[in-house]
Amino acid sequence: MDSPPRPIVQTIGGDLISSIESLLGTIVIAVFVITFVVQAFQIPSESMENTLLVGDYLLVNKLCYGGGPGGHLVPYQKIRRGDIIVFLYPVDPTQHFVKRVIGVPGDHLRLVNKKVWINGKPLDEPYVRYLEPPNNLFRDNFPRTDIPAPGMEGKWWLQMQRLVDDGELIVPQGDYFVMGDNRDDSQDSRYWGFVPRENIVGRPLIIYWSVRDWDENPSPTLAGRLNHVAYAMTHFFQITRWHRTLRLVH
Repeated sequence: MDSPPRPIVQTIGGDLISSIESLLGTIVIAVFVITFVVQAFQIPSESMENTLLVGDYLLVNKLCYGGGPGGHLVPYQKIRRGDIIVFLYPVDPTQHFVKRVIGVPGDHLRLVNKKVWINGKPLDEPYVRYLEPPNNLFRDNFPRTDIPAPGMEGKWWLQMQRLVDDGELIVPQGDYFVMGDNRDDSQDSRYWGFVPRENIVGRPLIIYWSVRDWDENPSPTLAGRLNHVAYAMTHFFQITRWHRTLRLVH
């Protein structure tokens, strides 16, 4: 006598449970990656032009410098002069900034007519963009302890006085001096000081999307934001900078 057929409900239920478990596993992995391994950032200002443009969307490697769980168990890089880094703004740690490392701990740093000198030698900076001839005594001939700059942080002005020796700024241990590539239009370490090691989040890996500015001042209302997103979705191919998308950052 033939055996009775197995209930199909058990198979369907088992497949459903397996699918849910697989989905949850994928979500957990995605959350882990986004939280500890990579993070997405958008470039909001012109301070890193022409290396990074307003509208560039970056994926940032958060483990490369030993951050996150297991950061000291996996190989990680030393922060080097010339690296582009994402960090928590020391004045307001709720904000993320992106700049280039110019001075590392122990460096003696100065600017002469915009040219950076490190430890008595000029720094080769092919990535730098200049907008105007040298005419800002503080910005272009840093450090100057005799003329504070407009918008300069008061605590940094006092700290800088103690760290300048023979016209050179000495970078303390555990701190980094950063500047924007758009050297004449960058609020950077010249104005607010060093980036502590613990503030450094990671290093940009790739520009995964780049979009030209189609609306500089979108409405702050919910309807305005929805219209802004809807326009981006319906004009995706027109507003995307295809020559910058999927470009490695260096």
